Amino acid sequence: MAALWRLDVALREKTQWKMLYESAARADEVLCLNVEDLYPQDKRGKITAKGGAIEWIHWQSGTAQLLPRLIARRTRGPLFLTDRKAPAGTPTLDVCPETGRARLSYRRAEEIFEENTRLLANPLASPDDIEDLDGWTLHRLRHSALTHDAEDGTSTPMLLARSRHASVRSLERYARPGVDSVARHVAERDPAARRRT
Repeated sequence: MAALWRLDVALREKTQWKMLYESAARADEVLCLNVEDLYPQDKRGKITAKGGAIEWIHWQSGTAQLLPRLIARRTRGPLFLTDRKAPAGTPTLDVCPETGRARLSYRRAEEIFEENTRLLANPLASPDDIEDLDGWTLHRLRHSALTHDAEDGTSTPMLLARSRHASVRSLERYARPGVDSVARHVAERDPAARRRT
């Protein structure tokens, strides 16, 4: 993930990607956030989850530091905006009343992320081949956050709360530790290593 944070991208993308990773929220939930749904001092926001339930997402300092610059002086309307004015006929709820710009769509957000992560997703590829490569999906940020939490020993109840999954079975895909995590786990439990400390 460190390489992702070093990419030279616009503030909107930096903020969106940080929020997706730090909150482990679904991309469509984050893209539907409005400025008035945010509680920056508490590092959380109110989202409409699957099924229409109102729930909370929580983020960390990375998102908290970026949000004030993204929001600027806006007090209401969509958090993540397009670069252009909204076309006629755009639903009022999807237009910022202060700038006239439209809410960033899932399709466009995914396209931007995929384009910017092509070389990260294909580390052995040549930059000359970038047009032929596939990058990551926005869901990768949620998946990575929950996988990292599981690898770090986060409890099952906390993973359920953070992911907002109803079933423990839904967590199985995140609870597959990577090679480095397994190696670290085994090394930490090596009796010979414990005797040396």
